[in-house]
This record gives sequence, C-alpha cells and structure tokens, in this order.
Amino acid sequence: MTTRTPLTGPSVWKGDDIKNSSRWIRDLAPSHIDALDAALKAVQGKNWAELTRATFPLKGFEDLLADIADELENGSGIMKLRGFPVERYGEDDLRRMYYGLGTHIGTPVFQNRTGELMRAIRDEGAHVGRTYGQTRDQKGGTFLSSYARTLTNGGLRFHTDRTDVVGLLCVRQARAGGVSKLASTPAIHNAILARRPDLLDALFTDYWRSRFGEEGTGKDGSSTTRATAYPLPIFGVVDGKFTSHYSLTFIEAAQLADDIPKLSAAQKEAIDVLMATAQELCFEMTLEPGDLQLINSHVTYHGRTPFEDDADSGHDRLLLRLWLTMANNRPLPAGHEVLWQSIEAGRPRGGIRQVSI
Repeated sequence: MTTRTPLTGPSVWKGDDIKNSSRWIRDLAPSHIDALDAALKAVQGKNWAELTRATFPLKGFEDLLADIADELENGSGIMKLRGFPVERYGEDDLRRMYYGLGTHIGTPVFQNRTGELMRAIRDEGAHVGRTYGQTRDQKGGTFLSSYARTLTNGGLRFHTDRTDVVGLLCVRQARAGGVSKLASTPAIHNAILARRPDLLDALFTDYWRSRFGEEGTGKDGSSTTRATAYPLPIFGVVDGKFTSHYSLTFIEAAQLADDIPKLSAAQKEAIDVLMATAQELCFEMTLEPGDLQLINSHVTYHGRTPFEDDADSGHDRLLLRLWLTMANNRPLPAGHEVLWQSIEAGRPRGGIRQVSI
C-alpha cells in the first residue's frame, strides 16, 4: 500500500463549514453593473460567440477578476457572484453579457461535439436520449449518456466536467428542487485516507470510462461506447496539486462494452465509499436568479437534486453554462493527456474534441 498524506490548504473544506463562510461569495458593485451595461451596449447585434476581451472591455473589473482566479485555483475552489440583473435582459443579451464576462475570467472551450461554447441547461423532455446519446444496459433498460441526463429534470450524481472551471449563471429557478450540491474532493481524499486507506489506493488506479454521448461518430450510444473508452484514475497528484476527474455514468458506460476490463471488487467498493463520503461532506444551496456559480473541477464535485418546473408561473429552470480553461490552471499527472490534451500548468486545455457527425 502506498504511503499517502493528508492534503492541506483552503480547498479542503467540509460543507458545514463552507456554507457558513463568506470567503467564496462576492457581490457585484453598482460600478460592475454599469461596466457590464456599457460593454453590452457597444456589442448590440453582434454574435455573442465572437466576442473577445478586446471587444467587450470591462473597466474596473481588474481586482475582482484577479480575486476570482486566485480563489478558484488557490483558495476554496468555488465562488458565487451575486447580483447580475438578469431580469433586465432578453436571452440574447444575457448570452452576450455572460460570454463577454467569461472571456475575462478564462477562455471558453467546447462543451459538446457540435461546438457549443455556451449551453442552456434546462429540461428538454423525453427525447434527450435520442438526441444526446442512449444505449441499452445489461438488463435491457435505457441507459442515458451523461450529456442527456444533464438536460432532464432528474437529479445529477456528484461528478466533474471536462474543464478547469464550470460557470453556471442562474436565469430562472424551478418551482421546486434543482438544488446545487458541492463537495471538496481534497476533503473526500482525506476522509477516505483516515478511514479506508486501502480503498484510497484503488482510487489512484485506472478506471475505464466512456465518453459516449460527448464524442464519437454516432448519436446511438451503441456505436460509440467502446470507441470513446479510455483509462484514467479518479484521483491524482502532481507537484503537490491534487486533481479528481470523476463521472460514475462514464464508468458505467465503459462497463457496457464487452472488451473493457471489469472493475475489481476494491474499485467498486471505493466508488461506493467515495459517493457516500461526498454526500456526507457536501453542502447544498439554491441558486437564485442573478447568481453565477464558478467551480474548479479539479477540486470540487457538483451535482443537483431533481426539480419540477412550472412555466406558467415563470418557474422553468434555466441556467447558462460556460466551460472555461484558466490561465493560472494547475499541472496534471502524466496520462491525463487522454482527456485534457495538455497537462502543463498555465496551458489551454479541456473541452470536447470536435468531430464530424
């Protein structure tokens, strides 16, 4: 068994502590709102996806942007910006404002194989599997891709996305549910080290995953489950920097392929303990309209509870999502190139590879 030591620093937190802390919460000042309005006015009619820092200047944001980057990489790994006046804008202007701000926080990367740089996260109904990937499980039931599950009103298990930072701007909240769940992965590491160090070793071994529904040449998961499979540990450390990349759906998808190595008993138990520990150490919060949640994927798991919409009353949940690669990002362990392309610190990386379909 490898000798491992507890991780330290502000990214190691328990939900009961962080939910009562203000270190990760910032309120936009009137001057910030004025700067956003001025930048938005200057780009009226322009394609939001073509905006850059130069075409969407944000005077007076310098200190806040530096604070955001530092807190996400060197602090708690999470941040909530409050006070975006989302009620002022139609969806086109919201996208311009949000994307323009995003170019100052980081660099947006592709979120799916069709090249979307911003994704509306809402319940898209029963067709999501046919559109975004589904296959059959061992019992003959429908197995939805991770991407398809995101676009339902169901709950989402703890996971990470394929990007340094995930940004979720709340435009409208559901009538009920849709609560955000966050957990510190360094804290999960430490809890498992203290309780089950034998299982911690298993989490540093390769788990086969499949990116079906994200990458591949077909929309039917049966054609892409094996073609997009790759091995990667759930936990990794390099130069004192921790990272966890995890999606149980991706792991389950890989297990559907006949020629993928099956999980060992220790790996299965390690996942069970990982999920239980994440639930124990997490905290929950309801994003309000105008809240922007930013998450460092390397040190934070996120999920959500199921939700119920009521469009007639204006409570149909809508979040706008950006995936951002960060200029101050951390180095990643050898072998992570399969997912991230670059593993050097400070280099652009992540997002979904573009293929023809």
